[in-house]
Amino acid sequence: MEHKHKYDAQGKQLCCTPQEEKIYTDADAKMLLEKHHDDDGHNHEHTDDDGHNHGSTDKSTFQMFLPAIISFVLLIIAIAFDNWFPQSWFTGWVRIVWYAVAYAPVGLPVIKEAFESIRKGDVFSEFLLMSIATIGAFAIGEYPEGVAVMLFYAVGEVFQTLAVTRAKANIKTLLDQRPDEVTILENNQAKTIKAETASIGNIIQLKPGEKLGLDGELLSETASFNTAALTGESKPDTKTKGETVLAGMINLTTVAQVKVTTAYTDSKLSKILELVQNATAQKAPTELFIRKFAKIYTPIVVLLAVLITIIPYFFVSDYVFSQWLYRALVFLVISCPCALVISIPLGYFGGIGAASKNGILFKGSNFLDAIADIKNVVMDKTGTMTEGVFKVQEVVLKSEFNKDEILKMVNALESQSTHPVATAIHQYVGEIDNSIRLDNTEEIAGHGLKANVNGKELLVGNFKLLDQFNIKYDLDPATIVYTLIAIAYDGKFAGYITIADSIKEDAQLTIDKLKALGVKTTMLSGDKSTVVKFVADKLGINNAFGDLLPEDKVNKVKEIKAQNETVAFVGDGVNDAPVVALSDVGIAMGGLGSDATIETADVVIQDDKPSKIPMAINIGKQTKKIVWQNITLAFVVKGIVLVLGAGGLATMWEAVFADVGVALLAILNAVRIQRMKF
Repeated sequence: MEHKHKYDAQGKQLCCTPQEEKIYTDADAKMLLEKHHDDDGHNHEHTDDDGHNHGSTDKSTFQMFLPAIISFVLLIIAIAFDNWFPQSWFTGWVRIVWYAVAYAPVGLPVIKEAFESIRKGDVFSEFLLMSIATIGAFAIGEYPEGVAVMLFYAVGEVFQTLAVTRAKANIKTLLDQRPDEVTILENNQAKTIKAETASIGNIIQLKPGEKLGLDGELLSETASFNTAALTGESKPDTKTKGETVLAGMINLTTVAQVKVTTAYTDSKLSKILELVQNATAQKAPTELFIRKFAKIYTPIVVLLAVLITIIPYFFVSDYVFSQWLYRALVFLVISCPCALVISIPLGYFGGIGAASKNGILFKGSNFLDAIADIKNVVMDKTGTMTEGVFKVQEVVLKSEFNKDEILKMVNALESQSTHPVATAIHQYVGEIDNSIRLDNTEEIAGHGLKANVNGKELLVGNFKLLDQFNIKYDLDPATIVYTLIAIAYDGKFAGYITIADSIKEDAQLTIDKLKALGVKTTMLSGDKSTVVKFVADKLGINNAFGDLLPEDKVNKVKEIKAQNETVAFVGDGVNDAPVVALSDVGIAMGGLGSDATIETADVVIQDDKPSKIPMAINIGKQTKKIVWQNITLAFVVKGIVLVLGAGGLATMWEAVFADVGVALLAILNAVRIQRMKF
């Protein structure tokens, strides 16, 4: 099927520009251009499902530069014969043929691409501009300049290809993390099979240094893993028997056995790989503008070049056609939008690559732009700024109640919940007493749990739950800093349990860095207000609100947005889905913990470190800064040289700098982000 470029109603190009398509194909980075769909007009044949485009990309750097080297050598010899070592035979048709041969290695591929673009419906491509300019130079006898323009254009294109290859390398490090084969045990015999054919329940034998191919449960007593593929952190993570281990983790110590619990295509790493491969399909507004701009700009430039050639005939007394044609050709070379159409997406790819290397996954370059402008970071407390691991601090029960009996009933009721508080109570009390019978168990959203035990009503939750059931109590919950779990039995207040969570070690650094970036911070939590305020005051968070239900969080974010300020919400991406959807950028903490985080958030932080929040904002700011530096550089230099060219003050050599030179400078600037330390 023939490739046709597609645009939506807003003028957004749905695929690639001709030069982008060529360069990214040459760099084996077609997956960076777009997410291909079955019906997008592309016809690619893949021998495997690895997401790569296997084409003419096995060329070495020398092979890529070889046509330019041949052309350069022939050009230098010809210029030497013209100027430094005149040869009597180097005239007439011999000279023309020599320059034509010098032009062929670099010029013919571009002319071919120009015809291909026209055939596909894209007439005004960069290839056509360069073809017209250089063939025109030959037509008026400017052979050295015609060869030089195409030579530098070809060299620039190779450098662009190499730069894209480099940008892809950071992203591709993730794509190479999943092994193709795994060793499974069948009747205690090791057998190597394709990872995608492994079934749930298979036992994988993992030797030291090997990568795990599928998610599973560790059967060995203990094993240490390098989780860099998933978190960006190479610090060993020791797992014990029964814990979950994920595809992409590298076994560091002894031989380990893992029971497969998730299908190959559903593994955490598969979802991350899909996210990374699709990230560049969502273009930033700047990128879309440049594509749309180039589509309108290039035909206008061609028309202006024609007018520069013709109009002076009616107004200039000593009009010489070849002189004005030369000016028009210079104008065409200068106007080629290569610097913009390559360096700008390259800047965004670099940003996505730099982020993924640090364990931060952006779902599109549009979110790099969005996060750069964030003025408010609104965060959840539990699991985001605190460890999310609760421990019972104190148990206070009325003397008329049997402490052991009440705690056993509370433990039995809390076993119906997956909340971290329930886990803390279970760890404190111990094994669940199965002889306790719970009837009419009910979870009351945002309040707690209710059940009948021995024919009497048991309530376990916050003090709002007791208010709802008109249970009177003789203390002010606001005077106690810790999280309070109130208990009522048989219509009477029985007492309370205090539970505390510890603040993450890099939480303070996170808030300090956000303040340095000029970002305001707000903490929203369903936890009690005193706890939330205590944590917020300790960290220096600007605003804090507790005792919130999910709809309350939505309203708080709406209040901030009503002030025309941008908001990033950081949470677990599941319970906070409404707030994530409402915010300008939704950030999910702990991407390893939940598949749903990868589905709902715009940015996924693959470990639980809140310090990655300011890092993500900084990567966005640096990416946007580099992109706008390139846009400014290209427009300013091209604008100046275009005016000089139209006035006859710029030659083809200045034109080459304005085109290829600016493109190379922009590309070098774009790849800087891949070397930055965040």
